[in-house]
This record gives sequence, C-alpha cells and structure tokens, in this order.
Amino acid sequence: MKKIGDTELIINDQNRIYHLNLKEDEVANKIILVGDPQRVSQISKKFQKIEHKIEHREFVTHTGLYNNKRISAISSGIGTDNIDIVLNELDALVNIDFKTKNVKKNKTSLEIIRLGTSGSLNKDISLDTFLVSQFAIGFDGLAHFYNDHNSLERNLQDYFVKHTKWDKKHAYPYAVESSLNLLNKFDNIDRGITLTATGFYAPQCRELRLESSVRNLQDSINGFSYKGLPITNFEMETSALYFLGKTLGHNVLTICAILGDRSKDIQSKKPIKTIEKLIEIVLERL
Repeated sequence: MKKIGDTELIINDQNRIYHLNLKEDEVANKIILVGDPQRVSQISKKFQKIEHKIEHREFVTHTGLYNNKRISAISSGIGTDNIDIVLNELDALVNIDFKTKNVKKNKTSLEIIRLGTSGSLNKDISLDTFLVSQFAIGFDGLAHFYNDHNSLERNLQDYFVKHTKWDKKHAYPYAVESSLNLLNKFDNIDRGITLTATGFYAPQCRELRLESSVRNLQDSINGFSYKGLPITNFEMETSALYFLGKTLGHNVLTICAILGDRSKDIQSKKPIKTIEKLIEIVLERL
C-alpha cells in the first residue's frame, strides 16, 4: 500500500495531527461534535472524569467519562470546510499508522453526533424542540471534490433540483442519509431533511444590504416531501458530516435544538436551557 506523503498527512514534532492537535489515544470512539468552542465545556462539565483537554485554533477537545462511556466533545467551528478538516483528521487518528504513514488493515468506526442549533423552516417544528436530520442536502459542493460517491442519495438530490428549479450557476446539490443505527436511538424526536448552506446570510435566504439569489427558495420548498419527510431547517455542517462520515465508514447523525422559527420570524427566549436539555439527551443515548 502506498505510503501517505508528509504534506498529505501533516503531523507535528509532538506526533499530533496538524489542526486538531490530537494524538490517537486522546480521542474516544464516541464523539459529540459542536460548532462553538465554548460549548465543549458545557458538555464536559457533565463528565464524571476528564482525561484530556486540548485546544488549537477553533478546535477544542475534551475527552472523558460519562456513565462509564468514554466520550470526546470536539468543536469544529462553522461550515463544511471545517468539517472537511475535522472528519479527515479524526479518521486519520484511528485508521492511519502515524509511524509508517500507511492505512491500518483493521479499521475503527467512530460514532459521531453533531449537536447543533438551527432555525425551523417548517411551521410544524416548534421553538425549543429538537430535530434529527435524517437526510442532508448540501449546497457547498464538497462531495464533488471526492471520487467516492457511493453514499449519495441520488434520487433525493435530483428530485430537489427538479422541484426547486435549481439554478445551474450554483453547485449541484448532493444528498446523504444519516446512519440508521444512531438515528434509531432518537426515534421519539422529530425528523426531517436538513439543507446545508455555504453561509448564514444570502445562502439561507437572509437579506441585509445584499439581495439573495435564492430568496425564493423558502417558498419553493413548501410541499416538498421525500420518503414522507419535509425539508425542515437550514444549517451549515451536516451534509459534509454525513458524506465524509459515511464514505469513511463512520456512524454519523445531527440533532439540532430549534432556536428560531423562520416562518413566524421569532427566536427562542430560553436558548441556554434548551441546549442544556439536548446535551443531556445526547450524552444518555450516545
């Protein structure tokens, strides 16, 4: 097997992977991924024991024990570009030998749950509730930079393009389903199809001083349904998490706290309490 080049897999002089600044033994097989670095401590304060605390740029990792389960809480920062870094480096930590720079024969499969926040696009999804992303549709184009497309839900992405009359000047959307073994652990929580945007403002139909080229997207997704599921929310990470996670052989799922209702133009008045409750649910079921 071909050795991975030193500029492909970058390891520092402490034998830590470049961006996450982690060694293999510092990451657990069960991972809670968050965007906000400050949210990592919100999770780890519930651990009975903290083994490691590592911080580099926006990537913060706390690994410890919760009810005898070894869990890592890791911040990714915002966006699919950061998810590209985090997923590839987590996989490298468990599936590449750092001494030989060869892929290990026996692969490790991680369980990764992204704990996010989002605004609902669907009037049936209430503020301060939780939403599981059974499918994600990515507008970012990340999947098209990789050759392995076996994880793509092609029927969904093609149906979305046709239904919305998707403009060809934008990247062709790609769709991926979550991992069913994790999905089934949260079977009492609402499910939907999540749209992963390349930004917070115009890509999510928001307009301040600049007009969005997808300003009519919210109207065009009304009535959209795939396998009985509606499009429920926007966020900025899940499509990349699902694509890379499943392509690399890991189990992945996103659960969001709904802190905004785009259809009614209202925001949660108790976001901290809602997020705390979601953290407890995820810790118990992961």
